[in-house]
Amino acid sequence: MSHYKHFQSICRQLFRPAEGGGNVSVFDPTDQFKSDSDGPAKAVRRLNAAFLILLAGHKHPDYKNAQSLLHRTAESTDESEIAQFYLAAVNRIQKEIENVCFRDPKFAARLKNLSSFLETTPQGQNPLPIAENIWSVFFPEGVNLSSDRDKSVSALRKKRTVNIHAANPDPIVDAAREILFTSNVLLTLPPATQSDDGLHCSETLKQNLHTISQEPQRYWYDHPIHIGVKPQNNELLYGLGGLSEALKFERERGSVAKNAKITCLLSVSVTHQGLHEKARPYIDEVLSHAGFLKNLDVYVFTETDTRQIINDILAPAALHFLQRQDVTAELAMLGVDGEYGRHYSFLKAMAAFWNVFIEPRVKATFKIDLDQIFPQQTLVEQTGASAFEHFTTALWGANGTDFRGRPVELGMIAGALVNESDIDNSLFTPDVGFPERSLLPDERLFFSVLPQAVSTRAEMMTRYNTRRLDGVNTCIQRVHVTGGTNGIRIDSLRRHRPFTPSFIGRAEDQAYLLSAIKNIGESLAYVHKDGLIMRHDKEAFAAEAIESAEIGRTVGDYVRMLYLTAYAGVLSAGKTGLKEILDPFTGCFISKIPTTVTLLRFSLKAASLFGENQMGKGLELVTIGVQQISKAFEFIEGENSALKRQYDNERRGWDVYYDTLDAVEQALDNKNPFALELQQKAKAIVRECAVGKEQRA
Repeated sequence: MSHYKHFQSICRQLFRPAEGGGNVSVFDPTDQFKSDSDGPAKAVRRLNAAFLILLAGHKHPDYKNAQSLLHRTAESTDESEIAQFYLAAVNRIQKEIENVCFRDPKFAARLKNLSSFLETTPQGQNPLPIAENIWSVFFPEGVNLSSDRDKSVSALRKKRTVNIHAANPDPIVDAAREILFTSNVLLTLPPATQSDDGLHCSETLKQNLHTISQEPQRYWYDHPIHIGVKPQNNELLYGLGGLSEALKFERERGSVAKNAKITCLLSVSVTHQGLHEKARPYIDEVLSHAGFLKNLDVYVFTETDTRQIINDILAPAALHFLQRQDVTAELAMLGVDGEYGRHYSFLKAMAAFWNVFIEPRVKATFKIDLDQIFPQQTLVEQTGASAFEHFTTALWGANGTDFRGRPVELGMIAGALVNESDIDNSLFTPDVGFPERSLLPDERLFFSVLPQAVSTRAEMMTRYNTRRLDGVNTCIQRVHVTGGTNGIRIDSLRRHRPFTPSFIGRAEDQAYLLSAIKNIGESLAYVHKDGLIMRHDKEAFAAEAIESAEIGRTVGDYVRMLYLTAYAGVLSAGKTGLKEILDPFTGCFISKIPTTVTLLRFSLKAASLFGENQMGKGLELVTIGVQQISKAFEFIEGENSALKRQYDNERRGWDVYYDTLDAVEQALDNKNPFALELQQKAKAIVRECAVGKEQRA
């Protein structure tokens, strides 16, 4: 039997009626395939079911009918693009399974064993062995995590332990002055059901929004701010207001000067091209009467501003000091519009720019998300330190060795999150707990929430209160980090030059680490600061935004596996070496069979939505998924893929960026006239990015 025949046998067992309480079947597509197809959603439902039937092979009783439907639809109807996608998907999966089995005999053996196991498993079998046998092929990172949770947490914590050789001799002392706080503003259109009367924005902007709504959406974010949302539901006001309150607490505590202010840089990313030029006027409008601006110096950077920095500052500097001709194209990775990875790298990299051109006293940068705040009083009560006092740890910037005995520089820092609904129980309540529910069909094949829960406990909830982990001689390095609540020292940033490629749209915070992991020499790592915890309030005031972004977020998770697997393959550390470090959670998205797992997750999720009679959501998932996953396949295919070329280009671009900053810094030290002139231009650009300029005048 060929390897693909074993795969078809597996699918035949997984996609069959659940008989007599059996636990093998994850979903039976027969009813959805045989249902009527009146209307787009129902037609797509049939096509999706037909795809699952085709994967089960010709022994499935509906195989020929499913094949006929997909071919017929691919040639003639409105759903031809979707049918073509599914037909191509079958071929992609077959090719991947055969290729991986040829290269990896151990995987081939697991595939064969699973086929035999499912064919011979008796009714009423314990569901955990069934799940783990299925996971052995599709989700090996989840195997054994459930049987002894405490053991899984303990093992991962041991793997994340770093032995400290040298604490940082120059730690943060004055967080308000030495840390540049950053965040990203994600903007999208108002909900389609929202009337103009209910929008909190100018009449001119309301009219512009009607025109922009005709454009195709380019990017999808987790819970973007809907332009015109009520002030009490606006993350921008909420997050900056929370940061201002945190500063006031620090002033009263005496950890910063009574007149201390915080510098906060905001990047602005938009979902539609037309919002690009409307972003700054809207933000100025929202913040025009914000009382907290007296505590914060806020600077807003749009794509236009980043172009100006490249054209007026960096390109002339590279030409003058490095004799690099026309580096504008090479520096195109510096910007804010696009996927999460683009603005994430920008906000980190701007700290180095700020240090050279604007304020040399700045030592580090720290990113927050705007739906998070520092619960200062609780921090002091339960950890003995305020947020800014946590930043002064000498672990941030320390040197040590990891579980492999290899050197690491803990130049990055990561805190943790607690959900608003849990903080009354304890600050140290994991924001992702172990799942205590039945698994959905797609989760029966791939269930990332499980390793996420393990790593949340093992990494984020660690406290330095034992001899083995004392926070002086030993600590935890973090692999699992969140988009906010993390930072990097500027000296480490300039030395290691990490970045997240612009094509990364999910887990940009974890992907940032990948570019700094080395096979030889010292790697850059995140240090876990116990007690540095922010309260996550997204459910409290942004529920509508989260709901509206659900489908885009789900599709982004599928693309995440395709991109992260391909990205790991082009890095010097390679997939095997990286997985050793990144497993179980971050590493589970680096798969041996990413195409197969992605397509199965996608199709089974759509089938679940259709099965729950969420026809609109099911149609939206398939429509967006077909577009985005197809683009992803094109982007990653081939030895010299577009992904590899873009990564290589961006790596060169970041080297130019940091080489230029190094040269300018040396020239400024020598009072070079051209460098001094560039510095004045840079300061002028930054002044124009300031919010509330009139209030400061």
